[in-house]
Amino acid sequence: MVRIKRGNVARKRRQKILKAAKGFYACTTFRAANERVMKSWKASYRGRKLRKRDFRRLWITRLNAILPYKYSKFVHQLKQNQIALNRKMLYQLSCLDQKGFEQLYGLSLTRNHLIC
Repeated sequence: MVRIKRGNVARKRRQKILKAAKGFYACTTFRAANERVMKSWKASYRGRKLRKRDFRRLWITRLNAILPYKYSKFVHQLKQNQIALNRKMLYQLSCLDQKGFEQLYGLSLTRNHLIC
């Protein structure tokens, strides 16, 4: 069986990891750099999920501060009236278009109002 040299492939893989670890503390060897890079990639993946969760909580908190009654009742009324808006759009509407949000609030007070 013929011996296969994989110097180019291995070197490129190691260089990619070392380049990703640039600026990390004490990551001059491949082994240390690989551990740090893998851990940082896990943390960044987890952080992207947490950011979505945190923003949703922020929008709900801000909407709760604006509304005269509980946010959960407001969303329940919107669902009953078949108005489908996500939390981000509701918050942006409350900030940028106060009159539109007040109309939406008025619609949420009327029961079983259908929007076509």
